[in-house]
Amino acid sequence: MLKHIHITCVALSYSLFFLRGIWMLRDSSLLHRRWVKIAPHMVDTLLLASAIALAWQIGISPLSNPWLGAKIIALLFYIVIGAFALKYGKTKRIRLLAWLAAQMAFFYIVGVAVTHNPAPWQTL
Repeated sequence: MLKHIHITCVALSYSLFFLRGIWMLRDSSLLHRRWVKIAPHMVDTLLLASAIALAWQIGISPLSNPWLGAKIIALLFYIVIGAFALKYGKTKRIRLLAWLAAQMAFFYIVGVAVTHNPAPWQTL
């Protein structure tokens, strides 16, 4: 059940990020709605909590499993570049490039999660 919660949160988190990126690119007023500012943080908190609980339940650590360490590093990159995409990018072009880069990081994270390999393209 924990894994299903985690996967559901992954899908919700990406969907919200993608939608907010579209709204940002279109200068939509929907981006400023209260639920849009709250829901992603709630989903991401549950996503992180479920990830930690899964790792603890399975008994794995990023130090003994390189794929998990790679996921964590990529997640940090995703968070930073996502912040530039949605908030800190000075121009729309920078925001677009950051939004696209964040999506590439997201799909890398998913690839690592599925293959348990820090170089998922080698196993696909």
